[in-house]
Amino acid sequence: MPRRLIRRFSPHPDTLHKRWYFRIFGSRIRDSRLWAVNRRSITAAFGTGLAICFLPLPLHLPLALLVAIMLRLNVPVIMGTTLLVNPLTAVPIYYTAYRVGTFALGQSPGRFAFELSWDWLQNGLGPFWKPFLTGCMICALVFGYGGYLVFELIWRWRTLSRLRLKRDAARR
Repeated sequence: MPRRLIRRFSPHPDTLHKRWYFRIFGSRIRDSRLWAVNRRSITAAFGTGLAICFLPLPLHLPLALLVAIMLRLNVPVIMGTTLLVNPLTAVPIYYTAYRVGTFALGQSPGRFAFELSWDWLQNGLGPFWKPFLTGCMICALVFGYGGYLVFELIWRWRTLSRLRLKRDAARR
């Protein structure tokens, strides 16, 4: 699959260990399994990163790094995947999660009128939290597992097609 591309954009673990925000992880950040470019590490990191994207927290990157270290997943892939939720994509992604939550709970979508006030945060946001969080959890599970499966299938298909090309070239 895209081994060269991933290796080209991946920083070296020794350079990251010198950064202040990676020092809290100590020598764990140098674990070779966190930087391995193999199918299991990459596809699991991709699916996990997609699942983390749907969590309505502003701490996607630290959470992704913590999960990658705990589960020994590829750090550059999980960090890059969590960047799919950014200021341009956050509203459509979270609105989709809200709509999925209203559908799952059997509610009709309410009219959403945002106001930047304390009164709106206390009273206006109340009816939207339950379907929003439900939709976020459903989307995290579906997109995380679906992304893992799709990336796994693409990786296997690409590997098999490369092996066929080598086999055909050897026959000639």
